[in-house]
Formats: sequence, C-alpha cells, structure tokens
Amino acid sequence: MSGASPPRPGFSLPIQEVHAAGLTAWLVEDHAIPVAALSWSWRGGAALDAAGAEGTASMAAALLTEGAGPLSATAFADALRDQAIGLNFGADRDSFEGGFRALSDALPDAVRLGRLAMAEPRFDPEAVERVRARAIAAATRSLETPRGQAGRAFWASAYPGHPASRQSGGTPESLAGIGILALRAALDRQIHRDGLLVAAAGAITPARLAEAMEELFGGLPAGAPPVLPPLPPFRDFGRIVLPVASPQSSVVFGQDGLAAADPDWEAAQVALRILAGGGFTSRLMQAVREQRGLAYGIGAGLSVLFRHGVILGTVATENARVAETLAVTREEWARMAATGATEAELADAVAFLTGSLPLQFADTRRTAEGLLAMRQNGRPIGWLADRPERLRALTTTRIAAVSARLLRPETLAAVVAGEPVGL
Repeated sequence: MSGASPPRPGFSLPIQEVHAAGLTAWLVEDHAIPVAALSWSWRGGAALDAAGAEGTASMAAALLTEGAGPLSATAFADALRDQAIGLNFGADRDSFEGGFRALSDALPDAVRLGRLAMAEPRFDPEAVERVRARAIAAATRSLETPRGQAGRAFWASAYPGHPASRQSGGTPESLAGIGILALRAALDRQIHRDGLLVAAAGAITPARLAEAMEELFGGLPAGAPPVLPPLPPFRDFGRIVLPVASPQSSVVFGQDGLAAADPDWEAAQVALRILAGGGFTSRLMQAVREQRGLAYGIGAGLSVLFRHGVILGTVATENARVAETLAVTREEWARMAATGATEAELADAVAFLTGSLPLQFADTRRTAEGLLAMRQNGRPIGWLADRPERLRALTTTRIAAVSARLLRPETLAAVVAGEPVGL
C-alpha cells in the first residue's frame, strides 16, 4: 500500500510511502529514464566492531559482492556487469548500507543478486585475502599522510574509548588479524529485518517496489542490530602536534556541534556556511587566504555521526604559517560568535542553500541516497518540501543567537601533523 505526501510550495519531491515486508520505504517515482535505484541501511557499521578488530564491518561489506550462493566472485561480477547493475555495500562509523542502481529491465536480477549477497555470502578464502590486501593498502595510504594522521588523532582525542574514536576502515594491524569467522559474525549481528531503513527512486512503481522489498528483505532474520552506545560529550582536548617530516602541516580542527534533531540545525548550517563553508565568500577563506595568503583553502562544516553533528574543519599550510593560521581561525570563530551575520551574508547563504538543493537529487542514485539520509537523521516526510520556507524565515537575530550558542572559540580543538613553527 502507498500514500503520497501532499504537494508543498517551493522545491519538492513527490515522496510516497510504500509498505512491505514489515518495512516502510520512501519512494520518488520517475519514469523519465528507465533506471531505478534502491538504498537501505541499518544503524551499526564500524561501531559494532570489537576493539582491536577495526575494519571488520568494512571488510564484511566489501565481501558481499565477492561471490554469493552458487556464484563465485567472478561469476557474481559477470552477472552484475552483464546487466549493467551497480550493487554496493559499505560500513561507515555508525551505519551499514547497501544499494543498487539498475535499468528497469534488469530490476529482477538486481533484486535477486542483492538478496543473494545478503543471505548467502561465500567468503571464499582467496576473495577474503584479496579484499584484505586492498583494505590494508587503503588504510596504509590514508594513515601515512599528514592529513590522515591528523584525522585519526582528532577522533581518538575527541571521543576516547568510544567507537567514534576509531578508524572505521581499520588499520593495517587490525585488518591483518580479522578472520572469516569474525566476518560472518559481523554480518550476523548487522543484517536483520528490524531497524532497516529503505529508500528508492526512479522508474519503479509502488507495487513493484513492494515486491522488491519482499524479495530483498522478507527472508532476513527477525530482530535488530545491537543498540549503539550513545555519543559522549566532545572532549575539548586543546591542541595536539604530531611530528611529521613535511614542508607543510595538515590541521584538523573542530568542536562539538548539536544533535541532528535540534531545532537550530538549519540555522547552524547557515551560520557555518557564512563562517567556513561558503567557498571564497566565507569569512575564513577571506581572512586566511584572500587577506593574508596563509593557505590555499580552509573550510568547516557539520559532520554527522551517531545522529549528532560535530563541527569539523581542515586546512593545510606551510609550517611557518600554521600558528598564524590557527590564530586567525580562532579570531573569526570568536567574531562570528559575538556578532552573528550581516543581512547580506544571510541572504547569500540562504540563496545558495535553497538554489543548490535540487542538485542533491539530480539522478536516481543521489535521490535514493538523499531520501535515505533524511530517514537516518529522523526527518519527517515533508521536511524537504518545507526546507526553503524555513531557510527564508531565518533572521540575523536568529543566526546571532545560534552562533553564540554553537561557536566556542576558547574550546576549538586542533590536531596539527607536520613540523609547525612556534607551536
């Protein structure tokens, strides 16, 4: 059964609710091109990895398309390629996701292969070692860079002892020790029918989506993944310097944000766009690059994990300029907290956020993923239609209040990886 949300003024997608297999999916039906996309997720992912076994969920997700049921890895890849099906699974810090994009005529095969991947993964030893080697190489590349080292230290310092502090993709050491039994156990914990969020877009009717949901998810085990530990308060760890031989230093900086369900969420997005996320027009870019030439680029925004936003920013600059760059950043942070935004800054930020909104839903895959993100953040079905109106209703008084509440320059934490002068 299905029911469409009422039309609203401004940018809107005709989101329908489709119910099947004990689940509710959001659907944007569009037959302009014969392509359909499905996206689904559970809470969990890397947060369910055991300490010292980081990367288990990520490896398990990658192995779901490396052979299933009677199909070897090669045969499974051939079946996807022959029908031009893009099937993928992945594990993030706090979620485990799957999805596919396929031509309408290939939809039955996409559903069949997706179900087979979740229900009967093979974990052939040669496939496990191939995926392991790829994951170790990626982790090594990431963690060898100054930026990678700074990011790892930032999360470890901000949330010590919590899963949010760990590398979701694992480290070379943790990945090397993950066995097949641990990979199977990770999927047994994660893949259940309850707690599953589903979204779809493109050339698929509500009735066909309901059939696909029954086939994809109807046979999954009952129950839900384990409950995730709540995110603790952000630890204001000050400044950390990691000695790395490099002519430049990479800096990851940030502070606590606010819950995704907070009524000030969108006002905070506007404030951060003005301060740090507006490209060349942002205050940080103007102060750091345009006026002083301290760095090529700098930016910050809300990074969401465990349904909570953390303000996260990055910059890279010459070792001799790191101290000044951080000082200027803190000054702009304080200025925004003290004075808020001008009318012109607010108007520009709102115009960008409302005008660029349709670009986030420009094709079937992005639409399905965008709908899924809304559901992950607990948005109501009419949230998207009302967003332009809510943004246009913001005032400089509201932005000033949110900036004062949100931005705390005295606790702005930073990790510097490099050989900074004067720190």
